[in-house]
Amino acid sequence: MSEPADITTLSFEQALAELEQIVARLESGQAPLEDSIRMYERGAALKAHCETRLEAARLRVEKIVVGAGGGAPGVEPAEFS
Repeated sequence: MSEPADITTLSFEQALAELEQIVARLESGQAPLEDSIRMYERGAALKAHCETRLEAARLRVEKIVVGAGGGAPGVEPAEFS
């Protein structure tokens, strides 16, 4: 079995798909205890990564500059600290 990908390099969709796989495996109850613990820890990290990505997307959407005619003439990049 290969090493799991570095979570910080995963897109939201990749992280969510892996999280869904982990949840399905944990719900099946077929994994040994130590594997279940490792999966749970990775799942928690994936969940946090997904939440961070969603928050970044929300902030980008809020940065959309709405023009006088109601259109969106441009987007300002969000600043993350």
